[in-house]
Amino acid sequence: MLTLGIESSCDETSVAIIKDDREILSNIILGQMIHSEFGGVVPELASREHMKAIISVYHEALKAAQVNPDDIDLYAATYGPGLVGALLVGLNFGKGLAYGKNKPFVAVNHLEGHIAANYLIHENLPDSHLTLVISGGHTLLVQVNGFGSYQILGQTQDDAVGEAYDKVAKLLGLGYPGGKEIDRLAGEGDKKYFKFPRAMIKDESLNFSYSGLKTAVALHVRSLTEEQLQKHVADIAASFQEAAVEVLVEKTIRAAEELHIKDVSLSGGVASNSRLKELMQKRLQNIGGNFYCPPPKLCTDNGAMIAAAGYRRYKLSGPSDMNVNAVPYLKLA
Repeated sequence: MLTLGIESSCDETSVAIIKDDREILSNIILGQMIHSEFGGVVPELASREHMKAIISVYHEALKAAQVNPDDIDLYAATYGPGLVGALLVGLNFGKGLAYGKNKPFVAVNHLEGHIAANYLIHENLPDSHLTLVISGGHTLLVQVNGFGSYQILGQTQDDAVGEAYDKVAKLLGLGYPGGKEIDRLAGEGDKKYFKFPRAMIKDESLNFSYSGLKTAVALHVRSLTEEQLQKHVADIAASFQEAAVEVLVEKTIRAAEELHIKDVSLSGGVASNSRLKELMQKRLQNIGGNFYCPPPKLCTDNGAMIAAAGYRRYKLSGPSDMNVNAVPYLKLA
């Protein structure tokens, strides 16, 4: 069965084709560099860029997969959460394709798509496991009881961890998006240079908070001269990253131990962070756990994860109503 997945929730236009729920035939992702000059995503510009790109990305995905439009058995597209204008571009394009070809259509929850990314790569990932969904807009610790059955154990009370990365990158003059650059710089810096706060790390709940960390970095940067900032920019990046990552790892490991869950996965754009993966894998090995994470191309927003989730959702509950609309604040569970 061939499923075509469309992702347009934020600033990546992506179309992918997968066979059944494992084999990726194509996964075309087009980023939007137009936002870099603004230091963040401009919703109206994102919508326009999706409209410009969606048709060519669709044709490129078909070409890369070496399939014809008539070969597609199922269409899937993200309907939330995300920027409403951006969502509508991919959602309506997917519904139009399905209607024109008289094929079934599935509206996919973007967060469920991130969770499904691991199923594309890890055949041994159990249906029941613990997953940490981390991106620019989301920080969720979720107990997966099988595809489609989720219990949110903890979530951010303010900023998402990916948002904090982008804001700190802007403070350090690294541009947008800044997560990769902070990760790279952190490898060159001293993570013990400055002890930034680990918000809620000892709190009994499994929730997260990153606004305080972001503010602490901003206050420290303002206390430095330009010369001092340039001298210590890598050290600040390393110290910030250590604080951000330690909380994610500590909360996840605590949940795994309390719930006696051995299998833990990461998903979302921040899942590609090298220090996070290093610490999480080390801590899981210490408690006899198993670690799963997609490659970087499947961590970022992409059509393959939407196709994978769409395929599983279709098998679970059939096609979606063609009247389905974009839901910008859609929840996972």
